Amino acid sequence: MSEEKKSLNFIEQIIEEDLKNGLPQEKLRFRFPPEPNGYLHIGHAASICLNFGLGKKYNAPVNLRFDDTNPAAEEQEYVDAIKKDIAWLGFQWDKELYASDYFDKLYEWAIKMIKEGKAYVDEQSQDEINKQKGTPTEPGIESPYRNRPAQESLDLLERMRKGEFDEGAMVLRAKIDMASPNMHMRDPIMYRILHKAHHRTGDQWKIYPMYDWTHGQSDYLEQVSHSLCTLEFKPHRPLYEWFLEQVYEGGLKPKQREFARRNLSYTVMSKRKLLQLVEEGVVNGWDDPRMPTISGLRRRGYTPESIVKFSELAGISKRENVTDVALLEYAVREHLNKIAPRRMAVLNPVKLIIDNYPEGKTEYLKAENNPEDENAGYREIPFAKELYIERDDFKEQANRKFFRLTLGKEVRLKNAYIIKGESVVKDNDGNITEIHVTYDPKSKSGSGTEESKRKVKGTLHWVTVEHSIPAEIRIYDRLFSDEAPDGHKDKDFKEFLNPDSLKIDKKARLEPSLKDAKPGERFQFTRLGYFVADNEHTSENPVFNRTVTLRDTWSKKKK
Repeated sequence: MSEEKKSLNFIEQIIEEDLKNGLPQEKLRFRFPPEPNGYLHIGHAASICLNFGLGKKYNAPVNLRFDDTNPAAEEQEYVDAIKKDIAWLGFQWDKELYASDYFDKLYEWAIKMIKEGKAYVDEQSQDEINKQKGTPTEPGIESPYRNRPAQESLDLLERMRKGEFDEGAMVLRAKIDMASPNMHMRDPIMYRILHKAHHRTGDQWKIYPMYDWTHGQSDYLEQVSHSLCTLEFKPHRPLYEWFLEQVYEGGLKPKQREFARRNLSYTVMSKRKLLQLVEEGVVNGWDDPRMPTISGLRRRGYTPESIVKFSELAGISKRENVTDVALLEYAVREHLNKIAPRRMAVLNPVKLIIDNYPEGKTEYLKAENNPEDENAGYREIPFAKELYIERDDFKEQANRKFFRLTLGKEVRLKNAYIIKGESVVKDNDGNITEIHVTYDPKSKSGSGTEESKRKVKGTLHWVTVEHSIPAEIRIYDRLFSDEAPDGHKDKDFKEFLNPDSLKIDKKARLEPSLKDAKPGERFQFTRLGYFVADNEHTSENPVFNRTVTLRDTWSKKKK
């Protein structure tokens, strides 16, 4: 087997086998079928990258089909958000379709099945139906309505459609096998009554088709060749195929195949639980940067390239597993390191005064925008007598392992000069308010002098007091402190919320060029991490979110 064949994932192997067995390549068609009942998250990104990635690999069309069969939970807001997320990830669908496009055809097929004795209207309650289902080892009990005359079921179904009955009064069920070892084959429900307006069809329908009745038929109508879904639908596959047999009118029969859903450590993937976090105000909306939603990751500063790369690295599996969120963080660090302009920011400032620097002088120093990108160029940054440095970068007394600023020792100010700690000024409580240093005028970075090449162990970032701008910095961390917050049967997942998942710093000072940043622009703040200008950022009120630290610091916290 060739190296290329060995590297194929199991889905690609299935497709290659189908092509080998006679499926024409031009018949390949894939689809991504989200339900518009919430925002897409990093788990959905696996399916998006899989389906659209296959489309790119085989030059095949990919449909975006909204599974909009439950008007009680679906909204146009979610439709719009899903389209935005997929486009942002860099994918383009062939056709935008909706399960509701097929409501008339599904109803027509349902009538056909009743006439053929393969479906019936059941007037029992949901509880009664559930009690008759049996267990995986015991057969179910047939409904007393199972053999009612077809004409009776046809009449009742039409009246259900017109809205003559209350919700829950009756359902349409397929007549298959109440003794089947597969519970999904025990006369599954095809239609239920819902007196809810649909975001596309309005009040036209009072009954709505169930997922199993809708999904395969939609695939068939669209001539999707490979219907790829997550593992929980594997037991549904016999029903998917049975329904297709009942409506088959020629053409290509879609093939359902399953892969493991993407689970990520330190988060939850359930839309219901994510909605709970939003509705209870635990987070500030679906796009809160702590959320695993694609919109949340975008607002946090993640790039589409990093999410696609993460999906490639995590791969496609046949078995459920949990992917370490550190892999996602690695992917965004790797990409941002290549593309993010470097800027200086001081988050916890203390004033530093260079005693022997000329009073009133400002000089402009040359600084690389990104050493990883030779085309990124340079910028000029102001330098003056009074600066801010990080408070943690100074200790009045320090041991030999402290390579930052202390009294009597030298460090380099990045892109500037070598300085030496001389004295401090303190307030009445003993807090340091000023650090006084001297500088070596001949040690200017890049000046070519011998002094400029002199090596010192520490390099500090800084901004000037006069030119720096104030900003709000939002330090985001993982939303949960437990690797599997929803994996504890005896505890609510919210018990594991990380109280330090958001810290807001309003003391920060930034180099002046960041005033011109636009919302969504990403930067590396020297020595601090990667940051993005938030949606709320303006030049008058700068707001930056931390995307990720420069290194993996979480593993150190756990030790």
